[in-house]
Amino acid sequence: MEVIQFNSKKRETYRVRVEHSILFECALGIAALTNQSLIDTLEKKNWHKERFDEALKKELSYVKLHNTWKALLQILHHDSFPSLQDFTQFIQQLDSGTLKYISLPYLGEDLEPLRKKASKGEKNAIRQLSNEVSDHAFFPSYIQFISEVDELTLKQHLQDVMTYWYKAVIEPEEEELKDLLERDYVAKEKMIHKLEPEAFVEWATGGMTYKPEPSVHHVLLIPHHTYRPWNVEADLPDTKVFYYPVSNDSLYQNDPYIPSQMLVQKYKALGDEVRLRLVKYLYEKERSLQELTTILQMGKSTLHHHLKMLKSARIVESSHSTYRLNKRTIDSMPIDLEQFLGISDDEA
Repeated sequence: MEVIQFNSKKRETYRVRVEHSILFECALGIAALTNQSLIDTLEKKNWHKERFDEALKKELSYVKLHNTWKALLQILHHDSFPSLQDFTQFIQQLDSGTLKYISLPYLGEDLEPLRKKASKGEKNAIRQLSNEVSDHAFFPSYIQFISEVDELTLKQHLQDVMTYWYKAVIEPEEEELKDLLERDYVAKEKMIHKLEPEAFVEWATGGMTYKPEPSVHHVLLIPHHTYRPWNVEADLPDTKVFYYPVSNDSLYQNDPYIPSQMLVQKYKALGDEVRLRLVKYLYEKERSLQELTTILQMGKSTLHHHLKMLKSARIVESSHSTYRLNKRTIDSMPIDLEQFLGISDDEA
């Protein structure tokens, strides 16, 4: 059926903002070191464990057992904390219900009544809330733990693990970390008005595609070094959060000739006649694997190799053996190159 459009309203999307804080770096470091499934994939290999005293090791074991790094991040999003002392004092003055409510994950507006009841220790609400996320890796046990743990025990643990980690890991390189996060923040702020929100999120995160959702009107981006190369996602009311890895440009500021890995990957993916032909065919329209095989007169295994390279560079996307061009990636490539070359807005 044909549809005639008489309205001029644009498709709605979200607004993006970038924030940075050494306290997020602190909490994400605790999360990273206690994530056994990902620890070997992290770029950071030297955690200076010789600085870890028995008190810190004890608190980290508690984090591993109960995933309390999630509570640290939830609390950090609740307010703005200029210093570690402000953060720990905030925790200290919270009453039990509020502390637990903030620490419990946000699971959508419909489940907020259950979240509030669970924070007050209501058994039925705890059970129902846990059932809603039964397929999640750790939320069911985390919800039960937060809802039932002794308030003073939780308070003391959250204060201690942040304080001990900050002293052992953050403090020795505090100024360097602050400068790194600030550099990345400034670079993102310069770019935020040059790209559409969805394209900016994809560019800043190194390839994360996040399409608008009905209940999400804001995306919050927070740079980190400790969890590189991973993006970490979280949900807040009305807001999607991406803790994203700082770029190579920010990390290697003293060597402006080191390009970001994603920039290299994108141009390398296009440096082949077959892959350029694929890009043009997919620019025209989405195509199935069978279509592409027929058009290019090429074996599926060879074609898969080329498509894999384009997908790894975020130039091509796929679903159910249908391939499409990610035009946002193509649009952002000249901007990526300009930033690497150091071309200013005036020069451009």
